[in-house]
Amino acid sequence: MIKKTTTTKKAPAKKKPVMKKAPVKKEATLPKDTQKLAKMVVKLLEDNKAQDVLTISLIGKTTLADALVIASGTSTRHVISTAIKVGEELKKLGFKPRLEGRQSSGEWIVIDLNDIIVHIFHPQARAFYELEKLWSHTKE
Repeated sequence: MIKKTTTTKKAPAKKKPVMKKAPVKKEATLPKDTQKLAKMVVKLLEDNKAQDVLTISLIGKTTLADALVIASGTSTRHVISTAIKVGEELKKLGFKPRLEGRQSSGEWIVIDLNDIIVHIFHPQARAFYELEKLWSHTKE
């Protein structure tokens, strides 16, 4: 009896895709005048007992502004009074801050300084909107 043998060809081994590392992007630094203004705003917020003050660079993320400064007040009254005091101090220093939201509930007030946008939140509103998470995310 003759046995018929069949040969099977093995499929060529699949090459594993080469994973290239994404280039590491350095955080763009703020212009000197914007850095100076941001430090001034942070100091004013801290002088008025704002909590969890954070500065986020927006360079390379948007042309809306160069930086965000985010802070929390302890209550709606504290949020409103902090925003008004910071706005008044900035006016004394020659800036033209535009306050938005002080006539509302006091959950969130924005101070627009053109190059820097300051957000002062009630802690619950800050946790809800999560601006830090939104603007800290960088493109890869």
